[in-house]
Amino acid sequence: MKSTFPSTLAIVVALCAILLLAAPKYAAAEPEKPNSLYARSSADSLQQQIVSKEREELECLKTGDLKRFAELLADDALIVDDHGAASKSEIVEHAAEFRLTEYTIDDVKFVPLSTTSGLISYKIRERGNSHGKEFTAQVYVSALWAERGGKMVCVFSQETAAK
Repeated sequence: MKSTFPSTLAIVVALCAILLLAAPKYAAAEPEKPNSLYARSSADSLQQQIVSKEREELECLKTGDLKRFAELLADDALIVDDHGAASKSEIVEHAAEFRLTEYTIDDVKFVPLSTTSGLISYKIRERGNSHGKEFTAQVYVSALWAERGGKMVCVFSQETAAK
């Protein structure tokens, strides 16, 4: 009886060689990007929803609606500015002494992170009153919004003074 081990080994070695030679081609290939109108419109819709929520948050700071402002923040939200990191409760407490009188948003950029979350970045020019003092500022803002419990909330935001 003749052994088939040498021929079986040769077939296995050949298959491994083919897979090894083909693997770099597939590993280096970029993931397929959705080009459908539906995928683009979904991302556009998410961006519009998040930008709208960010504007709603700013309007709350203009009108003093702290209840609605707090509802737009995730319970575990983290907000970072030149004073450091602050929790939701700290932000809402400080917002009681903060009012915007006017603002403009420019250069909005958007990165979808999932079908229900995204990151926006923009420059805001703002004027208002903080703890009894008038201010004017230009700030770069990045904010991460995500759907939680059926509603869109801000999970993280960072502000950096523009120079």
